[in-house]
Amino acid sequence: MVIKEMLPEYWESVKKIYELGIDTGIATFELKATEWEEWNKNHLPHSRLVCLIDDRVAGWIAISAISIRSVYRGVAETSVYIQPAFKGMGIGIVLMEHLIKESEKNGIWTLQATIFEENKASIRLHEKSGFRKVGYREKIGQLNGVWHNTILFERRRKIVVA
Repeated sequence: MVIKEMLPEYWESVKKIYELGIDTGIATFELKATEWEEWNKNHLPHSRLVCLIDDRVAGWIAISAISIRSVYRGVAETSVYIQPAFKGMGIGIVLMEHLIKESEKNGIWTLQATIFEENKASIRLHEKSGFRKVGYREKIGQLNGVWHNTILFERRRKIVVA
């Protein structure tokens, strides 16, 4: 298992893993993956990581700003996706550990995640990584005609740096 910076050369594999997540119906409200340029624009330039196993992308993690307002510059939302063939190998926790270190190095003091209530694996991963439940949103969004509830998780850095 090797953790590396996500470079454009990994995009096709990253996109495929994201599409598999979309197909589950419990990972995102998005209906299709964007192309690299759009994805790149919507995610912070740091804290983008892939996990490689035998030179194959087994999973990825990245963060996006929750707001353009300067007061929220240290707050970001996580995205983490694992290739189904590699689930159960601890890839998510390893990626999350690396993401936390990398994001804190880059001034992020709060990580948050909005997770579908049905996505038990993602809930467990975030709880194991020190996130705590801070909110619940009932029927917040509809996907393919089905309303979904989401749970908001948050992880705060022990020392807030302005």
